[in-house]
Amino acid sequence: DAYERALWRAGLLFGTLALAAFLLMHRFSRMWLAPELAEVAAGTLLAALIGVLLVYYIPAVRRFFAGQELMRRRVAQRAAEAFLAEEVFNTRSRTGILILLSLLERKVIVLGDSGINTKVQPSECEGIVKTIVDGMHAGKPADALVEAIRQCGQLLKKEGVTIKPTDTNELSNRMRTSDR
Repeated sequence: DAYERALWRAGLLFGTLALAAFLLMHRFSRMWLAPELAEVAAGTLLAALIGVLLVYYIPAVRRFFAGQELMRRRVAQRAAEAFLAEEVFNTRSRTGILILLSLLERKVIVLGDSGINTKVQPSECEGIVKTIVDGMHAGKPADALVEAIRQCGQLLKKEGVTIKPTDTNELSNRMRTSDR
């Protein structure tokens, strides 16, 4: 997500801090040359622009100003959109699984279709998420994804979701990327 709200928040905060600094300087300073209104306005706008640029170019600053709750909601929304767009539901037994990695937000979602969710509780997927997160921190994302996929298979097998002789691979196993 672009998190336009984060841009506005940072711009407003930086601009307000600059304006407050001008006001404090005017109130408590004995400077002979007080800034003119145009200088105050230009300084406030420049500070706001700096805040916006920091959010735009530095992911950690964008995450800070976006806030965890907004990012959690947007990633969950994106996972639901990807589930539909990639037609993960389009299996005979409704056993598709989506693993979504959202890099900016540093979030991982494992989303199963109804045939899986009737047998596997969402809390059981926490270990799969942890495997991916730990692998990303260790600098081994590919190994972590392979292990997470293996764990998905083990979890399904444990819960009685098995491959039947008449089953075919109904979904593509290729990795998809998106800038959204």
